[in-house]
Amino acid sequence: MLRYYKGSIVFTLVCLALAVWYGWELTGTASGTLSMLWIVIVLSVLEISLSFDNAVVNATVLDEMDKVWQRRFLTWGMVFAVFGMRIVFPLAIVAIAAGLGPLETIHLSLNDPVRYEEIVSSAHVGIAGFGGAFLAMVGLKFFFDADKDVHWISVVEEKLAKFSRIEAVEIAFLLVTLYFISLLLPEEDALTFLTAGLLGLVTFIGVEAVGKILELKEEARAATGVVVRSGLGGFIYLNVLDASFSFDGVIGAFALSNNMIVIALGLSIGAMFVRSMTIMLVQKGTLSEYRYLEHGAFWAIIALGAIMLLSAHFHIPETITGLIGATLIGISLWWSVRHNRSHPDPIEEALRGD
Repeated sequence: MLRYYKGSIVFTLVCLALAVWYGWELTGTASGTLSMLWIVIVLSVLEISLSFDNAVVNATVLDEMDKVWQRRFLTWGMVFAVFGMRIVFPLAIVAIAAGLGPLETIHLSLNDPVRYEEIVSSAHVGIAGFGGAFLAMVGLKFFFDADKDVHWISVVEEKLAKFSRIEAVEIAFLLVTLYFISLLLPEEDALTFLTAGLLGLVTFIGVEAVGKILELKEEARAATGVVVRSGLGGFIYLNVLDASFSFDGVIGAFALSNNMIVIALGLSIGAMFVRSMTIMLVQKGTLSEYRYLEHGAFWAIIALGAIMLLSAHFHIPETITGLIGATLIGISLWWSVRHNRSHPDPIEEALRGD
């Protein structure tokens, strides 16, 4: 178990050391330093606990990629997750919203964190529309699948699989949802929400298209005797999916701190552990061992997408979001264990008999 998390543990120790150094430089007191260190630890624990469904879904995609691209997701993808989503993303929001240059935005984040937080939070409607739409499509695509023959919540999943024979039914479902939620918002926010939601939908379709094109190219090469499994499509999809999961976490982190450095350190530790967890799930074959765990993760994604969309109008605490996801995954895991006990593997039973 330790070998999967060795890199994450080292990364955590480095981040905590940086938090101590930064806290001392900023406050010059032991109490101020410890307070900042505590916030970094709490942020990292929250990010890990709220992202287990992310790790499970990542594992389903990563399981189909070769070892090279699995390593690249853990290394190159980590740069995107940490530097891109935890640092550049909120800075970009402020730069666009306030019409500032890159250096001015960095100066604002370090010297006027209250104003920085206000600008980032003001973009919540657009972020909720984009991230919620993308995540909803990820979840809906899993259940609106006519070829899906394993069902957990059968009374619902079997019907969704039948409806999937209707072309683009999941897109229609999402568009109707976006429209009705937009009716709850002021006119200006409604337009922002709908535009962001449509962009989230287009991004999902675009990422799916890139993956399909790369897959067809690989099949063409294989047909000529040249076997190449790039995994690039899955790599792009995973990073966009990771980004969508990160939106809510980045915004929610401001409830604990409005300091860009503190938020980046805390969320980065969580992101690293999520990646290590993903690799562990793939290499230990956990998804194949627990029949319904994947279903629980995708139901959690649909729940997270719905909560993000609704958060454009309703305030929903991050704790509730995390509890819903953890509960769905926990129940699916328990259901899988129960299934394994009632349907034992014949090979394992024969080995035990011997």
